[in-house]
Amino acid sequence: MNRTIAHRDLRNNSAEVLRAVRDGETLQVTNHGEVVAVLSPPPVAPLGGIRHRPPLIRGGFSALPLFKIAVSTESALEELRAER
Repeated sequence: MNRTIAHRDLRNNSAEVLRAVRDGETLQVTNHGEVVAVLSPPPVAPLGGIRHRPPLIRGGFSALPLFKIAVSTESALEELRAER
């Protein structure tokens, strides 16, 4: 369940409030009785479990083989503009 604190308590006890949030608690902050903010821990990174794998080809992009493109970029753009 969310705990509710007044903005004054957040201002006066910010270190304590942030410790509670760091420990997993979600807090609703009120101003004159109206909830104006929700403090919660950040979400777990969705890709946090992915491990880095070394590249298969050394040397970066310059080591990749070049290939010819049948149509120039300029020709492709002209064709697309003509279709409008």
